[in-house]
Parts: sequence; C-alpha cells; structure tokens
Amino acid sequence: MAKQPMLKFVKVERDMPEKRPPDLRRTDFKEIYAEYADAKAKEQSSRCSQCGVPYCQSHCPLHNNIPDWLRLTAEGRLQEAYEISQMTNTFPEICGRICPQDRLCEGNCVIESSGHGTVTIGAVEKYITDTAWDNGWVQPIKPSVERTESVGIIGAGPGGLAAADVLRRQGVQVTIYDSYDRAGGLLTYGIPGFKLEKDIVMRRNQQLEQGGVEFRLNCTVGKDISFADIRAKHDAVIIATGVYKSREIQAPGIGVPGLEKALDFLTASNRKSFGDAVEEFDSGRLDAKGKRVVVIGGGDTAMDCVRTSIRQGAESVKCLYRRDRANMPGSQREVANAEEEGVQFEWLTAPKGFVGDPVTGVMVQKMRLGAPDATGRQAPEVIEGADYVEDADLVIMALGFEPEDLPTLWDEPELPVTRWGTIKTEYVTGATDLDGVYAVGDIVRGASLVVWAIKDGRDCAEAILEKFAGKTAIAAE
Repeated sequence: MAKQPMLKFVKVERDMPEKRPPDLRRTDFKEIYAEYADAKAKEQSSRCSQCGVPYCQSHCPLHNNIPDWLRLTAEGRLQEAYEISQMTNTFPEICGRICPQDRLCEGNCVIESSGHGTVTIGAVEKYITDTAWDNGWVQPIKPSVERTESVGIIGAGPGGLAAADVLRRQGVQVTIYDSYDRAGGLLTYGIPGFKLEKDIVMRRNQQLEQGGVEFRLNCTVGKDISFADIRAKHDAVIIATGVYKSREIQAPGIGVPGLEKALDFLTASNRKSFGDAVEEFDSGRLDAKGKRVVVIGGGDTAMDCVRTSIRQGAESVKCLYRRDRANMPGSQREVANAEEEGVQFEWLTAPKGFVGDPVTGVMVQKMRLGAPDATGRQAPEVIEGADYVEDADLVIMALGFEPEDLPTLWDEPELPVTRWGTIKTEYVTGATDLDGVYAVGDIVRGASLVVWAIKDGRDCAEAILEKFAGKTAIAAE
C-alpha cells in the first residue's frame, strides 16, 4: 500500500516561508516573505486533512480546488497542481500574495479550528505558480479558433484582465481601454511592491498582449474616446473601472498643504519603483522621508500607506483608527507586519480637524465603542474632553473609495446606477439594462477584494461567451 502523503497536521506544525527581518525590509520595497523550498512546500501541503466538505474551498470566492492542488504538491506533482490551480483562478500567484487568507481560505481551515494551525494555503498557491513560470509551464494564450465578435473592456485592473483572459482563450477579439500608462490598475499602482512585486503583474500583462489582447493605454473614456464610440465598435462592453474617488471628511483645516489622498501617495511611490519621474514625489510633497506621518484609516490601504512611509524613511509613522484592533477592517497579518516595522497604532481615535498651513498637526478626539450599529459592529462614540493634537508633517487620508459619476462623465444617462453610484447589474453575469453592456468588480460591489474582481471578470466573460455561442468562428492559423 502506498504511503499516505496527507493528514500530517498532527505531527507537522504550521510553518510559513521565512520572513525577512524588519530592519532589512524597512529599507526596500521587496516582498517580505521568501519562497518555499520544494521540500517545505511538500511538507506544508501534506498537513491538509483532505476534508470531505472543504471549507477552505467554499470560503474562497473563486472556489479554488485547494485540497486537490495541495495533495498534488505533497506528492511532488507540481505541474498538475498548477494546472488545477489555473483552472479556477486567472492569477493564482497574485492571489497567493495579496489575498487576506486569514479571512478567507485559511481562516476557515478545519485543522485551524481543531487547534493545529491552518495550512499555509496562500504561500503554497504562490509557490506553485512561481514554479510554473520558472519551468515554462505557463503557456501562451493560443486560441484554437478566432471569433469575429469583439469585446471592449474599460479598465485594466484585475476584473478587466481576468475577463480578457477568458474571452481571448476562446478566440474573442478583445480591446482594453485604460487611463493609466501601464495595465494592472491597483495591482500596478495601488499595491506596494513589498506585497506584490511589479514584475509579477507585468508578465501577466505581457502574456495577455502576446496572446492577442489589444491595450489602449493613456486613454480616458469621456475624454479621449466616448463611451458611445466604444459601444459602437464592439459587440459587448465590460465596465471594470474600479472605484478611485477618495472618501473625504469635512473638518477645520481640510485642504491645507500636507493633507494627501492615499491613492495619490501610493501611486507616486509605485511610479518611482518603475523609475518614472514623478514631480509630486521629487518635490517632496508625496515623499515621507524625514517627516512625521499620520495615516487616517484602518483598512488595507491604510496599512499600505504606513508601511510605504516607513520604507521612504519617515521620522515617525502613526495610524489613527476610530475603532479598536479587533474591529478594524484591515488584515491582522498586515497590522502585525506594520508594528514589526515600527508603525504606532493609535486605536479609538478620530480626526477632528487639522492644525497649521501647511499642516503641523491633527486635532484628535478619543473614542469609545458603544452600541452596535446597523452592521452589527459597535459604533464609536466621542469621549468629551479627551482631545489632543498629534504632530504631523504629512497626513494621508485612507478612508476608502467611492465610485465616480460615470453616467455624467461618460455622457450616458441611461447607465443604471445605485444610490451609492455603483453600477446595477444582474447577479453573476454582470449584465446591465443597457444592451451588450456589462460591469464587474469594485464598480459593482464597491471597494472590495482583488479575488472578487477576478471572479466577477471570469463569470461575466463566461456569460458573454454563452451569448456568442452558435455564432461564426474561424479556425486559427
């Protein structure tokens, strides 16, 4: 009888890839985790209990076949593991790096519930696909037939790219329109390199381009091309713009120099990593070096900002959040990484106003948690008489994002939107009330996770293919 390769969680402990020491990782934007060695990837995969009902899989938005590719990895069958992983996920090496596994697959691992420590699903997922790239197993996109139908995709973020991949593999002609000079959306310009090094994104962009996807970059819809023209040119249109409008607060001193939006700050930093000339950074405005930085917010974007500030050489970095640690929306893993790197968290604090012109401090009011709000979370309440001023030379507002007014910007008043400004669509397909117009990702959900955008893009592409079914296709040369 063959030796049982799995169920080793009772004698093999959870072991993440080695994490670079804080003093080293504070000095650069390289990823903080090393790669698994082959033996370690096999060992950690072998801890999987091969559940009959795998909660890891059911709590993954893409429903990745996690137990299957863990078993294949434990058995040393890495190419097969990659093929199984790629079947349900367009970008597994990206999800393996940036998904909040502690809230999704790993957070619902059965052996974690039994006290043995979750399987390191994200690290293994990353290892599998990185190995596939290294060994040439990631094949170019080569449709067996070329179809006459074309699809225009507005937005080159994860949702748009995932849809393009599915459509192009079936021979559909795909054009992606994006206002940035590089494809990838937040993968390229929003997420720092210490979480997702940019060559990982660029090689996927290159794969799509080599596979026949046309990219029209530096192209803003409503300015460089009209939405009506895109609809006229294509058989279907997918809106995958994401949400980029920063939420703002009204407070005394708002608008003074030194108050910056999170996305502006992160984009400038990422552009510098590409070697671009960035006037706002080079002038010192969006450079945290030598400054007392205060970041306002408690989500993953705030974590990206505080950790970027550390790497830019800030004198000090503090994060203000109006709830406590247990109630923050960001990943606890990211909070721990930030603390290791020297970030100070001021829990139960909120900005009341800003001092100086340019800014020299944040007027802070202390909070406590009261009764639960409509979402069930405890609502923060102000503690009267406990205000103080937090010194600051740079204040970064990371309060979340809202959709832009697309019907107005695109001169398309018939585009259906909700009262929040997100686009109304059919569940799963992403179809809108406008014929041939679909929408996916954050512009439908509001600010959400990359993995949900990938799912939406894939589901929408499948719905479009079903609509195209039966129409003419020609053999590829």
